[in-house]
Order: sequence, then structure tokens, then C-alpha cells
Amino acid sequence: MAQQPGQLSPEKSEPIVSISRLARSFDGRQVLSNINLTIKPGEFVALLGRSGSGKSTLLKALAHLDSQVAGSGALRVPENCAVAFQDSRLLPWLRLLDNIVLGERSRNSRSRGLQALAEVGLGGRENDWPNTLSGGEQQRAALARCLVRQPALLLADEPFGALDALTRLNMQALLQQLCLQHQPAVLLVTHDVDEAISLSQRVIVLENGEIALELAIEPDIHQLPEVRQQHRQRLLSALGVYSVGSSPPAH
Repeated sequence: MAQQPGQLSPEKSEPIVSISRLARSFDGRQVLSNINLTIKPGEFVALLGRSGSGKSTLLKALAHLDSQVAGSGALRVPENCAVAFQDSRLLPWLRLLDNIVLGERSRNSRSRGLQALAEVGLGGRENDWPNTLSGGEQQRAALARCLVRQPALLLADEPFGALDALTRLNMQALLQQLCLQHQPAVLLVTHDVDEAISLSQRVIVLENGEIALELAIEPDIHQLPEVRQQHRQRLLSALGVYSVGSSPPAH
């Protein structure tokens, strides 16, 4: 994601997320092992990995949603953190605005909710029921719910994974626009290599619960097709995907 005027420069800021020697296990099976990672204010980081590599486990650790899981290590995250999941998790018995501001206690929460709905293209829909929204609209509402909390850190666990291709592209553009405007740090879990390259400033690949690759993405990557293809191939190889005619490296 290109650096824009007024956007925080990750290189000149102290980390807002700090993870040191983080480990997590389930029923005696090690899922994360010795994870060391920092994320700076305004930085967009994408997290790739095959199924079972530990992506969602890492995100849940950062969101403090794994209190019953065995583990060790240290992590520091900001208090104002928001989570976007693959499904919108809207409550069907609440109208849209009530869903967006659920749990908020501030005086101006409803006005912030209306503003957030407008920012995601759902202005005027505050009285709609969730089941009247399309899948893409529900995910827009989920993003609005995150915006109301004015997060310093946005954790996104494959938020576009269930959407059709065109809706997914529109949602990627919307997320990029909202991040440039509000400048949270972002950790996006995705299976989509192209999505990771297009949106992020840095891509992390997990393999067997460890960081196998960390790749910086150039701000002007969309103008560098050869570099983009090199990054794509490197990430696919790290994920165990090889082009036609090539063979996996010998072990």
C-alpha cells in the first residue's frame, strides 16, 4: 500500500505491537513456536500461511481471545483494538446502527456509528435489518463496527474470504481507503497472495507455527510488474506452490 501524504512512516515510529518468543499449543500440539514480530503505527502487515500454520492462532493471541490456551512468551498490543472476522457476526435481532455501536458507551457513539456507515457506503441504511444486506454489505458493516472503536490496531481474519471475486476487489479498495484515512496498524490474515501484495507494506509467511519468510513490499509495487511477479513467486514458493514445470527444492 503506497505511502500517502500525512501517513505515519513506520520506520520513524515505535512499535505499537510487540511479540517476543510467543508460543501456543493445543492438546499438547505446538501451534506457534518462538514468534518474534513488531508492527509500527500505521503499518499494514499481511499474514500468509497454509491451513494449520498458526495464522488465526496468532491473531487470536493478539486479540486476547485465547485465554484458555497453553502458551508462553510476551506480547504487547494497544487497548483500542478491533477485530474483523470472515463472517460479519451481526446480531439478526438488532438493526444495523445498533449492531455497529453495540458495547459503546460514549455520548457520541451513535453519531460516530452513522459516520462510519457513511464511510463504508451504507449511509441511510442504519435502520435496516442485517438479513436484508448482501454478503458484501454485511462485511462493510463489520468494517464500520471496527471504525466506531477508532482502533489503533485492526486485526482482520480473512474478512473477504467468503465474498465473490468482484465484491472482494471492491472491499480491498475500501479497506485500503479506510486505512489511509484512519491510519490504524493492520494485521490481515489471508490466503490470497495477490491481496497481500496489493494491500500490505510487509508480508509474513507462517510455516509450522514459525515465521518462514518476511517480505517488504515496495510502495509503488503496482508500477513494477516484474518486481510484483518476483514477490508473488517467492511467496507462492514459501507456501509450497510451484509453477508448472518446476520442482520443489530437495530436502
